[in-house]
Amino acid sequence: DDFGLFGKRISESISPYLKKLHFLPVRFRIKFKIALLVFKCVNNLAPDYLKGLIHLRDITRRSSRLDDDFFMLKMPQKCNFSRSEAAFSHSGPRIWNELPFNLRSLSSISLFKSGLKTHYFEIAFKDVD
Repeated sequence: DDFGLFGKRISESISPYLKKLHFLPVRFRIKFKIALLVFKCVNNLAPDYLKGLIHLRDITRRSSRLDDDFFMLKMPQKCNFSRSEAAFSHSGPRIWNELPFNLRSLSSISLFKSGLKTHYFEIAFKDVD
């Protein structure tokens, strides 16, 4: 009976402990960091070399939902190289456009960070008791 972190068995899931400590799993932490960089680009808080990679989508009047087109980013052309999907110019808009409108429309960085962590926390631990 090997014991790991917090005296639990190595075969047990660490998720309940991460939830208790309010830590995001790594993949959500990565999304958090990317979304925060995009927020800074959209709100003119990022360096020019990053802002040049992010472009707001043009608003269309034919939208079926009121907030569909607001604060959404243009997705770059699909590329033949699989690794390019991981580039900020591809992953940034994809992650940003997945966020709910109430997060995308915030202008306060502290409110955005708090709301974003809550959003990812709820997704990451929705099935953890």
